[in-house]
Amino acid sequence: MLTLSNDQLVISILDPVQDQDRLGSRFCVGGYVYEVADRRSGVITSGPGYPDEPYPPVFDGAGLPEAFTSRLWPGYGKVGLHTLPDVGTRMLVIGVGLVDAVAPERARVMPVQEFCPWTITRSPTSIRMTTGQQLAGWAVELTRDVVLINRTLISETTLRNTGQEAIHLRWFPHPFFPNTFGEFCKFNLPVSWPDTSVGYVLQKNGWVAMKPGSTWDRVGNFQEMTFTPGERLVTFLRHPTLGLVTATYSYTPAYMPVWGNEHTFSFEAYLAETIAAGSESTWSVTYDL
Repeated sequence: MLTLSNDQLVISILDPVQDQDRLGSRFCVGGYVYEVADRRSGVITSGPGYPDEPYPPVFDGAGLPEAFTSRLWPGYGKVGLHTLPDVGTRMLVIGVGLVDAVAPERARVMPVQEFCPWTITRSPTSIRMTTGQQLAGWAVELTRDVVLINRTLISETTLRNTGQEAIHLRWFPHPFFPNTFGEFCKFNLPVSWPDTSVGYVLQKNGWVAMKPGSTWDRVGNFQEMTFTPGERLVTFLRHPTLGLVTATYSYTPAYMPVWGNEHTFSFEAYLAETIAAGSESTWSVTYDL
């Protein structure tokens, strides 16, 4: 793995070539933060199977992965944006490579036919990974920057559409932190959801918390939240060793669920925008640890 480090934190980032056995078709390969460790407290990130699975399934992942859910293929954009192509259709998965579509029930094990190549520039506290991808009339240039400043970790993405068609982009970070089995997180945006939620309750202090009597197993509990988009999102997370972790986004989300299981808890702030041909967009997530 590649590492960024200072006197407080050690950031482990997957190498796009050497660590391909930990990479799959779901999470962006470039700048994939697989683990964050505090020099005094040890590992402070988690995963769906951590620590029982130090080598988890690639679909589950670990650490602070990010995913482009927009898969580009001939005809994408002319049908419903959530419509999947026929099995066997060659797709461009941004940040991953070329992937052949599979039946929905096989999505967890969908193999990568060809990983995209990355150019890497490093310093002790920063790393930049860049790649170019193309398929049919689709083409993108992607830059991933991960920067460590004291206890702040910045993950920034720039996507340039160099193809012929507009890209209807959907992307989200999927940070994994330890399950506190109590209060989980709160947001600077008011949120709500039905009282029928299986796993979660919204307390009067604004914190998303474990619902009394709920079951937490490997499958876990998922909850979509209703909110009013406005200012950029800030998430505050309870952490068993750090006390509090803050995640600041450069955007207001279009969709925002939370998910957790017996090992981990995650909040997923989706970015949705359209990038016209010849245009580019830059966005980021900043973790204060």
